[in-house]
Amino acid sequence: MLTKTLAAALLACAVLPALAQEAVLRKNLAERMPNLPKIDEVRKTPIEGLYEVRFGTDVLYSDAEGNHLIQGQVLDTRTQRNLTEERINKLTAIDFASLPLKDAIVWKNGKGTRKIAVFADPNCGYCKRFERDLQAVKDVTVYTFLYPILSPDSTTKSRDIWCAKDRTKAWQDWMLEGKLPPEAAAKCETPLERNTALGRKHRVTGTPAIVFQDGTRVPGALNTEQIEQQLAAAASPRK
Repeated sequence: MLTKTLAAALLACAVLPALAQEAVLRKNLAERMPNLPKIDEVRKTPIEGLYEVRFGTDVLYSDAEGNHLIQGQVLDTRTQRNLTEERINKLTAIDFASLPLKDAIVWKNGKGTRKIAVFADPNCGYCKRFERDLQAVKDVTVYTFLYPILSPDSTTKSRDIWCAKDRTKAWQDWMLEGKLPPEAAAKCETPLERNTALGRKHRVTGTPAIVFQDGTRVPGALNTEQIEQQLAAAASPRK
C-alpha cells in the first residue's frame, strides 16, 4: 500500500509542473496572439525545451514560455525522418473502415484486393491525370467520392454522373475521354451533400485527396509508380 502511495506521489510531482508549464504557454499565446485559433493540444517534442502547439490538424512550435512561435518542420538528422510530416500524417489519417463506401463510385482492376478511396471533382485537371494513371495499377479497387468544390458546374456534372445508368462508366468516360453523361432526372437522389460533409469533417480542401487502407492520406495526384509504392506501404505490417 505504501509503495502505491509513494508511486502516486512521485507521479503527481512529475505531472503537476508539466501541467503548470502548459498553462503558462497557453495563457501567454492567447494573450499575445488573440487571432490564433483555439489550442487543442500542447505536447513536448524530442527537442529539449521545444513544444508542439496543435490547432486541429495544424502544428506550430513554441518555447516553454510562449515567447517564440515557430512555423516549420522538425527533421531528425540521425534517422532522416521528417517528424512534422509524420505527425501531420497521423493527425489527418482517415479510418478507411469508417468511410461510407455506398456513397462512392466503384471500379476495380484485377481481383481488386487492394483498396483506395479518392475525393475527386469532375472539373479537376489533376483528378483526371490521376484517373489515367490509376488505369495502369494492378489489383486495386477504387472508391471515388464525388466532391464538387471547384464550381457550380462541378455539382451539375457530379449529379449527372452519379445518376447515369452506369455511373462508373459515366465517370470514366468523362474523366478519361471527355464524354459528358446525359442530364440527370429531376428526381434522382445523390450523396453529394453527404460527401461534402464527409470531406469537411476530414478537412479535405483540395482534390484529388487519396486515402489508403492504412489510413494514410495523400493530397494531390500521384503517378502510377507512386500509387504502387503507397499501396505496398499500406499493406506492410506496422512496426
